[in-house]
Amino acid sequence: GYSISKVYEGQGLMVEFLQSCLAFMFENMGLNRVMANYIPANERSGALLQRLGFEREGYARKYLRIAGSWQDHVLTALLHEDWSVKNGEL
Repeated sequence: GYSISKVYEGQGLMVEFLQSCLAFMFENMGLNRVMANYIPANERSGALLQRLGFEREGYARKYLRIAGSWQDHVLTALLHEDWSVKNGEL
């Protein structure tokens, strides 16, 4: 997961951080696919992933047990080829 202090929310810092992480994963590690899943109620996380180019691939009921209860998750992924197009590399 990822989080940022409320003091820094809304400044685009998490977008910049995750863009750097994705660049490292795709360019340096040679990954073809990065997955990110989030709790449906976490709309900010969903919007962030969509802004980065992640696409919804599914919905997993009772995916993870968090704080003693099972939580559903939206399943998203970003492919290297889609990231490259979005970032002007192809």
